[in-house]
Amino acid sequence: MKVVMAPNPYRDRNFKYVYLADKVLRDCGVETKVCLPFGVDKSFDLPKDIQFCNLEQELDTSDALICFGGDGTILHSSKAATFHGIPVLGVNIGTMGFMAELEATELPLLKHLAAGNYTIENRMMLNVEVFRDGHKLFSETALNDMVLNKGVIARVIQLSLQCDGEDAGSYCGDGLIVCTPTGSTAYSLSAGGPIVDPRAENIIVTPVCAHSFQAKGFVTDKDRTLHIRIGKTGKKNAILSVDGGHAHRLCVGDEVQITRSKYVTRL
Repeated sequence: MKVVMAPNPYRDRNFKYVYLADKVLRDCGVETKVCLPFGVDKSFDLPKDIQFCNLEQELDTSDALICFGGDGTILHSSKAATFHGIPVLGVNIGTMGFMAELEATELPLLKHLAAGNYTIENRMMLNVEVFRDGHKLFSETALNDMVLNKGVIARVIQLSLQCDGEDAGSYCGDGLIVCTPTGSTAYSLSAGGPIVDPRAENIIVTPVCAHSFQAKGFVTDKDRTLHIRIGKTGKKNAILSVDGGHAHRLCVGDEVQITRSKYVTRL
């Protein structure tokens, strides 16, 4: 068995938990590789006795990925594992650990991973595509959510929503969140959205500070197709972010299409 370990060096600063996990796994006969989930500042001192490998290359021949950090680290690392069909195990050493299965104090339990004594939980994902004048600008895959917001203080944006081609509402306010059940306990929850069993398969829509008494969120079937059209945005553009990643600036008339992804994250 081969396991890739992906620590957040800003959380596990001395790689204390990586060393502990490495010993537990190697004592059980597991081959381990350490890969950084993202680049670090050149001024950051990495341990000299650890050989850091390329994450994409190692996942090709691995059986599992272990992420050390908070939910942000798991979100960032799990995409690569998902595209390789590799299950992910999160170890929480951050501030939020909804997606993590183990706490940092529970590393001896990794012996069960080596023995094959574990279950896999499938989590649905979303495919997010952005169109301008009928041409696709880009697409991303979300495990948690897609967020459209105003990006500027004291401004509002206007968004119109269609579900399978039928009008499903218009929203004027700070923005709109479309999330998976996994993401229902993230930003959507803070904005007043419902908590949905993470093993369920639904698409959740939650408005953010909508300027209307009638603007309510809703839960829909996994196979629906949602279209969001950008309306008036004041003097600035709307901002789109997928799983808290890169912020994309969108213009009036741009459309965002959200569907269930063909990929499934295996936790």
